Amino acid sequence: MSQDPVELTRGLLTTPAGLRNGFLDVLGESTTAPAPTFAQRAMNSPLVATVYERLWRPTSFYMASGITARAEQRRAASALRLSTARLLLDVACGPGNFTGSLAEQLADGGVAVGFDISEPMLGRAVLDNSTARTSYVRGDARSLPFAEGTFDAVCCFGALYLMPEPFRVVREMVRVLAPGGAIAVLTSYAPEVLPIRFALNAGARLIGLTMFDRDAFVDCFASAGLVEIEQQTQRALQFVAARKPG
Repeated sequence: MSQDPVELTRGLLTTPAGLRNGFLDVLGESTTAPAPTFAQRAMNSPLVATVYERLWRPTSFYMASGITARAEQRRAASALRLSTARLLLDVACGPGNFTGSLAEQLADGGVAVGFDISEPMLGRAVLDNSTARTSYVRGDARSLPFAEGTFDAVCCFGALYLMPEPFRVVREMVRVLAPGGAIAVLTSYAPEVLPIRFALNAGARLIGLTMFDRDAFVDCFASAGLVEIEQQTQRALQFVAARKPG
């Protein structure tokens, strides 16, 4: 797998894509990302794209979970079994900080494909986190433009609570995951203590976020036939990983 990562990724796509600003685009210039809520509009802001991984995400996620970005990346690499994976799909990759970091931990010749709908985010990813092991694609995660069983590992960290159809996105992630492959998500968690749950849900609704309960993704993974499901909860975040039977 020594070919250019962009051309390798183009070969994986089931939808024609133009190369624009360093990323492959299956949506085209006339298509804009749906952004009805404050949080979704923020993710399509060039300013937010610039500061997101340097300041916003590390600070907010540490407050929400007590876990540093480096610890997150180590946990992700372990859960996704990256040392034996060659193709990784990072859904809602944002500016690519996780994509670039996880790509370095893939097996020899491995490539990580960062996937997002936001042009500003992908622009930052190309500028800040492009390597010989990464490529980036713009598209809608509700209909991933890849064939069934394409990727050895699939992840989505810190984005499902922003999406209008998060479980449809997860089903797509499972579809493109190869047999024996690993999947992991990091998303919001509403603790079972009622006053805390009520406060978090109320605050999240104001800015257009969804708070998920303990069973949401465990049940989703189980209903999709995944096995070895593991869940960790920390404050207002949950990490759920599983494997597709081989």
